[in-house]
Amino acid sequence: MKKQTSYLLIFILSCFVVLLALAACSSVKKTGDASKFRVILGDEQFEQYEPLLKDRRVALFSNHSGIVGDKITLSDGNIQYGGFVSSSEKDISYIPFGKDLSGKSVSYGEHVLDSLLSHGINVTTIFCPEHGFRGTEDAGATIASSVDEKTGIPIRSLYEDDMNHKINPKNMEFFDSLVIDIQDVGLRYYTYYITLYYLIDECAKNQKQVVILDRPNPNGFYVDGEILKDDFKSGVGQLPIPTVHGMTLGELARMINGEGWLSAGKNSCSLTVIPCKNYTHQTKYALVRAPSPNIKNMRAVYLYASTCFFENTIVSIGRGTDFPFEAYGSPFFASVSGADFSFVPKSIPGALNPPFLGETCYGIDLRSKPLEEIFAAGCDISYLFDAYQKAKSAGKDSEFWGKARLKNYYWIDLLSGSASLREHISAGVPAETIKKNWQTDIENFKNLRKPYLLYEE
Repeated sequence: MKKQTSYLLIFILSCFVVLLALAACSSVKKTGDASKFRVILGDEQFEQYEPLLKDRRVALFSNHSGIVGDKITLSDGNIQYGGFVSSSEKDISYIPFGKDLSGKSVSYGEHVLDSLLSHGINVTTIFCPEHGFRGTEDAGATIASSVDEKTGIPIRSLYEDDMNHKINPKNMEFFDSLVIDIQDVGLRYYTYYITLYYLIDECAKNQKQVVILDRPNPNGFYVDGEILKDDFKSGVGQLPIPTVHGMTLGELARMINGEGWLSAGKNSCSLTVIPCKNYTHQTKYALVRAPSPNIKNMRAVYLYASTCFFENTIVSIGRGTDFPFEAYGSPFFASVSGADFSFVPKSIPGALNPPFLGETCYGIDLRSKPLEEIFAAGCDISYLFDAYQKAKSAGKDSEFWGKARLKNYYWIDLLSGSASLREHISAGVPAETIKKNWQTDIENFKNLRKPYLLYEE
């Protein structure tokens, strides 16, 4: 009997230990172990790229977004990293970048420039994109070359004039390797990838090494929009890719190189990508810092694919407010049915002279739209269709698209990739029909990009 009791006690203790172990595993899954569950950025994996840069002169293409690991310190002193957009239980897409859930400011971790220098890497040159190295300048603003105050390293602007945003060939003399660490949002008209394209094109011609420290694409979970036609290349579109390409910058650079889109030819760039860990194309990654001045929260990141089409039309997308890209309206819609929301653009940092400055705009507020609906709609041109119909009601449809520009194209043509979207909206073709016309080209693109993907779809 004593023996049986002993066996029973051992069995009970064993079960208890197993339950504790299961509880511990459950706890780890809920809290998200830093090394196993969070997305680890390319710039954190220094052991992977330090050997590539040793004893070389290094140029850095980055801006304010190049925070190693997207590390931040909350107002209560807790450390946090870039992560996932919460489910509908706790929608954090409204929280302004730079604030925590209590509305207090966060502080940011080490910048990649400081990290490279602290590891003994010889950084000789910094290249900055649109909005400048600190990310504070207006869209398209001229940015003079300067010197980084903290390190004394020259900052060579690629936005020193209005027309040519390419690298000056003389600047190729100052480095052997180019390191790229910058946060993109995955849209064809978002200009950081265009600057990257110009840089690696010049590096390929001059046999310079390129190392990309990859970051997640916050819009990397879908592909949508029209493919850019060659005749519509501009400063807001350079490659034959959809509006939403669904690739990280590392993957896109691999495609640029492998498809022969560089002037030096196919695979002409000596390219290394340091991939993220624990990332897939279904990861909805939450950024920690505004990638540019007028994208103020994650909701704007998601709506940008749809509302940016209003640029240079008679419709404001909220530049000069606290919610750019999260609403649209026009002074011409004052008496139009359904334009119940109003806002007044003001001169603020990042939008010093916004469209319709000081005028009341009437339209639609998208800030209450559920994230699930935004995700499902993708590149949603129903907003454009709706606004055009409102302009028609107001007798302003002939003025809706603004003025023709480069090659007699309208700005919407350059943003969308051809004249097709403008012509179809003007003709009253429903948004659903227009999107169906894109599907074959989108599927072909997805097949074309497959060899260059680094992450599971």
